Amino acid sequence: MAAPSVIPSPPGAGLAPANGGTGRRGRHEGGRPITAWIATIADEDAAPDLAAALEAARAPSGAVGNVMRVHSLRPRTMLGHHALYMSVLHYDGNRLPAWFQEAIASWVSILNACGYSLANHFANARHLIGDDARADAILAALEAGRPEDCFRGAELSMLRYAAKLTREPAAMAEGDVDDMRRHGVDDGRILEVNQICGYFNYANRVLNGLGVTLEGDAIGYYVEAGDAEARRCGNGKRAG
Repeated sequence: MAAPSVIPSPPGAGLAPANGGTGRRGRHEGGRPITAWIATIADEDAAPDLAAALEAARAPSGAVGNVMRVHSLRPRTMLGHHALYMSVLHYDGNRLPAWFQEAIASWVSILNACGYSLANHFANARHLIGDDARADAILAALEAGRPEDCFRGAELSMLRYAAKLTREPAAMAEGDVDDMRRHGVDDGRILEVNQICGYFNYANRVLNGLGVTLEGDAIGYYVEAGDAEARRCGNGKRAG
């Protein structure tokens, strides 16, 4: 599917936490930032099972994001989380355009007021869209709760499905799936939308529920090792 036409970006539009705030400042303990409300373990202190999980969870930048490191005390859940994340968003067999997968991720994260996921995944969307004015307009529409300002047809139907599943899961009906089919979305792509929505409802709750911050993270997936330091966050923003 082609990227939708979009409205011009408003003045000052740009990436921001979902709740519009800056969050709390990062605290430090023993010289290291505290990145969550529970203990996490640094690479150099990791036992062999955790060291293996951290290695598996490294991003292209070589870093392990706090979204994964928060699982330090239970390495198996880190492995499970990472496997689900990669299959939902970074599997070559997925058929939704990668930029639109990240737009769905950002939309669900906005609905859940999860600034951590929004910061990372709209950075990904912006990179994949490759047009800052278009990206700004999409972000403005999603943050305003008006995806119809930028999306039409199949894309809008999928975003509406994701919004209802996030806000009113018990109210879902077969007609919600039928509406996507009427707009030409096949069942495989419907499953992809469902899985992106389900994954981000999980991840947003992990992040918000454990107070995970962006402290020390290199923002976005598409960051090479040489660029990681420039993209590293040091403002202590919390997940929500």
